[in-house]
Amino acid sequence: MDTTEIAGLRTLLWPQDGAPLATSRDASDIIGEAFSIDAQLVVIPVQRLSPEFLRLSSGLAGEVLQKFVNYRLRVVILGDVSQAAAASGPLRDFIGECNRGREVWFMPDRAALEAKAAQTA
Repeated sequence: MDTTEIAGLRTLLWPQDGAPLATSRDASDIIGEAFSIDAQLVVIPVQRLSPEFLRLSSGLAGEVLQKFVNYRLRVVILGDVSQAAAASGPLRDFIGECNRGREVWFMPDRAALEAKAAQTA
């Protein structure tokens, strides 16, 4: 786990390697880590998501992301989700809606994340 600052926000960078984020409990663990360092933003690599996360009918994405919002933590899913989005209209719409907001973003890379964060700071 690394920390950094992005657009003035103390940021927890969740590691790329490790068990997948597969349950609400996993999200609680990440939130606990974020609180321990006073993070305002959490970046989760797309590689750490369980396959169910991007299948909206599972409910996992909504449950996990709502938990971050409830705790007033911004969260970014970082990485390429274009194949999953192309295969699912609802997922594509969900990603678009998230990216219009301030709390949850799906960003393809660090440069896009930094640009988006700077716009909303």
